[in-house]
Amino acid sequence: MPKMLHTGQVIIDLVMAVDQLPQVGGDVLAQSAAFEAGGGFNVMAAAVRNGLPVVYLGRHGSGRFGDLARQAMNAEGIHIGIEQPAQRDTGLCVALTDASAERSFISYIGAEGEVTQEDLNSVAAEAGDYVYLSGYSLLHEGKAQPLLDWTLALPATIHVVFDPGPLVESPDSPLMQALLPRIDVWTSNSVEALRFTGAADISDALDRLAEHLPDDVLMVVRDGPQGCWIHQRGERQHVPGFAVKALDSNGAGDAHAGVFVAGLAQGLTAPEAARRANAAAALAVTRWGPATAPGAGEVDVFIRESCGD
Repeated sequence: MPKMLHTGQVIIDLVMAVDQLPQVGGDVLAQSAAFEAGGGFNVMAAAVRNGLPVVYLGRHGSGRFGDLARQAMNAEGIHIGIEQPAQRDTGLCVALTDASAERSFISYIGAEGEVTQEDLNSVAAEAGDYVYLSGYSLLHEGKAQPLLDWTLALPATIHVVFDPGPLVESPDSPLMQALLPRIDVWTSNSVEALRFTGAADISDALDRLAEHLPDDVLMVVRDGPQGCWIHQRGERQHVPGFAVKALDSNGAGDAHAGVFVAGLAQGLTAPEAARRANAAAALAVTRWGPATAPGAGEVDVFIRESCGD
């Protein structure tokens, strides 16, 4: 079976629930707080819980947060491809979820912000594998160029999945111009797609993305509780979401991405994989914390009970 090679960043989230964010110079009391593995961990956990073997091809650190990151990955059965920890610690993200279930982040990058060609070659990519790239990786000076060079050297039989994240805002940078022709699967939320393309709506964003990406690329753009849109070879389809009461949106997009790739790797069509991803994201927002993707059995039951399948 194919595997996922995740080249993004596992960091530790300090997750806090607040009624509302404080004003500048202000203070608020949180209802809860906990340290949780986050960042790229969320996507990997979603994928492995849904039957796709996963290798983490990012750095992990020496110290309290690096220990937490490794413990979380080991508990999920995620293989750590780069065995030797870096000398600095893993980074930290403060994740604030307010009463509307929306989340805000403040991140500090640690060991995960660097990588070498030797690191990336720790585990061989084989035909049919999915290499997952995060837009965050392109922002790190110690990681972007080695990762891009390694990705562009991969054979065409390796599927490259790109998640731009919220900080990659346009296709115009030299790194993005080099990477765009190699992308096989694009996965983002609607806000990211609109920002990246400068479009006014999802339909226009998909059209503009198609102008930048290869002809046969599979695009997935999430539209919150409405579900997602998929687009490939000029054909577009809306895959409806599932109605739930949201508690915490942190990690929902990661759950969607991980379950979607797991579905593709197991031979599902894009609409079938998107339906399962929508169900996983719906379940994820009903749970508190970053890595709340359900397992395959939970997704099966949820779809069956929601749709009468």
